[in-house]
Amino acid sequence: MKAPTLEIGVTPWLLPGDGTATHLSRQAERAEALGFASFFLPENHFTGQGAIPEPMMLLSAVAANTRRIRLGTSSYLLPVRHPLHAAEQVAVLDRLSNGRVTLGVGRGMAASMFSAFNVATRDKRRIFEECLNLMCRAWQGEAVSLDGSEPVEVSPRPVQQPHPPVWVAAFGPLAIRQAGRLGFPYLASPMESMAMLHDKHQRHREAMNEAGHGLPDAVPLMRTVFVSRDVSVLKRMRERLESNANAGSQRDPETKLDDWVIIGEPEQVRDAIERYREAFGMTHLIATRLRIGGVDEAVLERSVNELAEIAFA
Repeated sequence: MKAPTLEIGVTPWLLPGDGTATHLSRQAERAEALGFASFFLPENHFTGQGAIPEPMMLLSAVAANTRRIRLGTSSYLLPVRHPLHAAEQVAVLDRLSNGRVTLGVGRGMAASMFSAFNVATRDKRRIFEECLNLMCRAWQGEAVSLDGSEPVEVSPRPVQQPHPPVWVAAFGPLAIRQAGRLGFPYLASPMESMAMLHDKHQRHREAMNEAGHGLPDAVPLMRTVFVSRDVSVLKRMRERLESNANAGSQRDPETKLDDWVIIGEPEQVRDAIERYREAFGMTHLIATRLRIGGVDEAVLERSVNELAEIAFA
C-alpha cells in the first residue's frame, strides 16, 4: 500500500524568553522559507518564563510576517475558555491568516491550572466536549447560546468551512475514546513510546468506527526531532535527553530514547520518519523542540536546516 503524503511542520526551536514577537516570527519566517508546512505553538499557564498562555495572540504576529505556512496550536485548552470567545479568537486568526489555521485542542492536565481558573478537574472532559460542539456550530453560522442565554451569531466566521481542521490532543484512554467518538483526528504527544502509540491509535480508531465516523482523515504525530552530521554533538544530545528528568514524566522509564525521540544523522532520521509512516499511516509530523536548556541556537537551527533537506530534497 502506498504511504500517505506526509506534511512536516515544526514548533519554535527556541522559545523567546522576553515575550516579544520578533524572535518568534523570525523562526516562523525561516521555517516557511525552508519549506515546512506548518508552525505550531502549545499552550501552558503559570510555568514561569516559558509560559505560553495565549497562542492565538502569538500566532497572529506570525500570521502578519508569513504568507504560506499553516499556523497551528498543539493544545488550545478549551476547559479554561468561554466557548463563544474561543470561537471568535480562532475565527479572527483564520481571517488574519487567510485560512491557515490548524486547531489542536486539549483539556489540560495541571491541577494547579484548573484550580486557578476555578474549573473542577472532574468536569474537564464534559466542558471540553460542550465547548468544542458549540464552537463548531458557531463557525458554521448557527445562532448559539450558552446556559439558556439569548442565541447569538459569531462574526467573523472562519475562512475555512465548515471550520478549520481540528485535531484533539489526548493522553488517557477516556480522552482517546472521546476524540474518536467525536470524529476528530488524534494528535499524539511527543512523549509517548511506539508501543503506547500503537495502543492509543487502535483505541481511537475503534471509537471512531463505533461512532460511525470511519477512519480519520489525518494522522498527526508530534515527535522530538534532532538532526546532526556531527557524531560528538549527537552523543552529547543523547546523553542530555536520557538524563533529563522531565523527559520521562509521561512514559515508562525503561523506554529507550529512540522509541520516543527521532535523533541521528540525516539518513537515520529519514529512516525513522519512514518507520512512523509505515507503522501509523502518519500524514503530519510536527517536529518539536528539545526540552533541554542551554543548547546553542546555531546548533538548533542547523538541526532544522538538516530536517528540511531530508524532507524537501
